[in-house]
Amino acid sequence: MNLPAFKFPKPFGAALSLLPAYPHSLLFSQALNLALGRIIQPDLLEPLHGKLISIRVTDVGVSFFFSINATGFVACKEGKTPDLTISASAYDFIMLGTRKEDPDTLFFSRRLVVEGDTELGLIAKNTLDAVELPKLELSQLMPGPVLEKAASRLLAAGR
Repeated sequence: MNLPAFKFPKPFGAALSLLPAYPHSLLFSQALNLALGRIIQPDLLEPLHGKLISIRVTDVGVSFFFSINATGFVACKEGKTPDLTISASAYDFIMLGTRKEDPDTLFFSRRLVVEGDTELGLIAKNTLDAVELPKLELSQLMPGPVLEKAASRLLAAGR
């Protein structure tokens, strides 16, 4: 599926930026655990443990805050300055996730911005480059399947 380049309209992003960060950070961290939990060995992410990371989707006006510990990705509330912030448009993040764009290409064309501890950014990039990620299909990101997997994982964690 070829996705045409797009940007969300500024009023849409402005409206979304008014929402509190924690609820969507919780959903995002659970999605990362579902998508990467069995693929990335926990010891590869050890240098990132305890660091506050922010993923900022520039055209949507949303930032996700999380950290990483031995059990995976953990949602955080915003408040303190992240150790690492990675910013790009929704389209560019989709292109990264589907491996249709290289992070270096986006970085050097200034479509991907890394702020804070850039060494942590390199560790994150190199970790993702080192693992064989399955091909991401956009249909996997539909609300129904994502919420179903997240609910089953939350129920399992509560036992």
